[in-house]
Parts: sequence; structure tokens; C-alpha cells
Amino acid sequence: MRDTRPMDILQAIGNTSMVRLRRVVPPGCADVFVKLEWENPTGSLKDRMANFVISRAEEDGRLKPGDTVIEYTGGSTGASLALVCAARGYRLQIVSSDAFSPEKLDQMAALGAELTLVRSEGGLTTKQLIVDMIEAARRLSEKPHTYWTDQLNNRDSIAGYSALGEEIWSQTKGKIDAFVHCVGTAASSRGVATVLKRHKPGVRIVAVEPAESSVLSGGPTGPHRIEGVGIGYTPPLWDPTLVDEIVPVTTADAKEMARRIARVEALFAGASSGANVVAAIRVAERLGPDARVLTLMADSGLKYLNTDVYKR
Repeated sequence: MRDTRPMDILQAIGNTSMVRLRRVVPPGCADVFVKLEWENPTGSLKDRMANFVISRAEEDGRLKPGDTVIEYTGGSTGASLALVCAARGYRLQIVSSDAFSPEKLDQMAALGAELTLVRSEGGLTTKQLIVDMIEAARRLSEKPHTYWTDQLNNRDSIAGYSALGEEIWSQTKGKIDAFVHCVGTAASSRGVATVLKRHKPGVRIVAVEPAESSVLSGGPTGPHRIEGVGIGYTPPLWDPTLVDEIVPVTTADAKEMARRIARVEALFAGASSGANVVAAIRVAERLGPDARVLTLMADSGLKYLNTDVYKR
């Protein structure tokens, strides 16, 4: 019998669906599965991290009633924090930029976030932009009665993705040969990898980064347009011991794949999800037909309607 008791919005986070790609994967490849993280309340996997980080800070006293939460973000983390703060009754101040989609900025504001915008270089994500955003957030956090979630350095965010790793393990029934995912803060890939490696040490963990800023692969930093990933330097939470391979994907390939999977797979996602699929197919081609590869639809394409990913 279906449970019809009222549920808090934060209880709607997680337990997302998993589907197999059927048309974009070439013959002779491993099966490629995607987990639909846009099913989370704000349309992003970041809801998982935001809820966990705020809960942990409340539990240990870093965040107290009446405090203001501070963060810098490309958008999805900001919307997720705005959801959690609205549900828990906290004021939220977000530092973001015109480099990120207007839909993300509007979503944060709609959920009650107060925005400070840092100007970008022509709408590009660069190392300097990230540094400037962090500095603006640091200044805000010096005020009394604030809690800075500081996503690039907050280790709580890693544990915030443990449940995602367990869901993947359960849904695949342990039949998974590779997990592929873009790196932004590195928390989601590290959180999932930690769980999967504990269950199956031989599972292959593949990190994805923008080819234009392939710092994890030893390349130079550079501007790119894959929102939410590729900060231009090695994230403090990055753990190379958990990663078996790094795959660079160009912005153009990521966006084209996002448009393609919308048309032929009916999966409506952002550019980082497109990059995930590009890399997952490359891995699947090498592993062959008897293997299983899993990646994430990190967020909804609704967050990018007014960007060049989808705008006609």
C-alpha cells in the first residue's frame, strides 16, 4: 500500500532513476547507463551535498539558528543551498557570476538567495574568475553570525555523495566496470569512487575535465564554457589515488552531445552531462560489449535554455 504521509521537501533528495543509453552508443561497446540526477528537487545532484553539508554544520554547532550561510558557486550548488536554507530557515548570500546561465541565477534568487555577481571575461570560466568569487565570499564570511560552506575545501561534501555511490551499487547489483564523471570541486566523483572502490576495488574511476583547461591531465589552465566543472587548478578535494584515468572533453563536443542526447535519447541535460556521455562512450569503446559503464546526468537542461547549449 502506498505511503501517503506528508514528506519534507528535503526527503525528496536522492533515490534517482537509472536508464541505459540506446542510440548514441556505437555497436560493440559496453552498455552505458546514466543516473538521472535532475530528479532531485532543484534539478541537480548538488542537492545531495547541500543537504548533508548544512545538516553536518548544524549538528556540530558551526551553523546556528539566525546565522547566514555564505557560498561561491556557478549556480547549481547555489540553488541547492537555497533550497536547503529555505527549508531550514536560514538566510543565504551567494557569490556567482555572469559567466553562468541566467536560469541558474534566477533559480537561486527565486529560492531566496541574495546574489553578489562577479564579472567574467566574456562569459568564460577562468581560474581568475574562480579566485575572485572565492575572495568575495571570504569577505562576506568575515561578518558575524555567518557560516561559509566553502565547497572547494569542505570535506563534508565528499560524504554528501556517499548515498549516491550506494544507490549506484544497489541499482547495478554490483555489475559496474567503470564510473565516469566530470570534476568541479571533485567531491561528487570522490564520494562515489570511495564507495564503489570499497565494494569493488577493481572498478575503473574515470575523471572528466574540459580539454581547454586540462590541468588534471598536466595541461595548461584555460578558459572554457562547460559550466560547473574545470576550475582552472587542481581542486583541494582531488584525490588522484582513487582515479584510474582522466579524459579531456572539448566544450564543443560536450555541448553537441548534450543536444544529441536530448534529440535521440530524450534526455535533457546540461553541457557537463554531455561531457560525461562523451567520455563514457570512449571508455565503453575500449571495454567492449561485456562491460557496464555508468555516468551521471548531473543537472537539467532547463538550467541552460538561454545559453548557447540550447538557445536557437
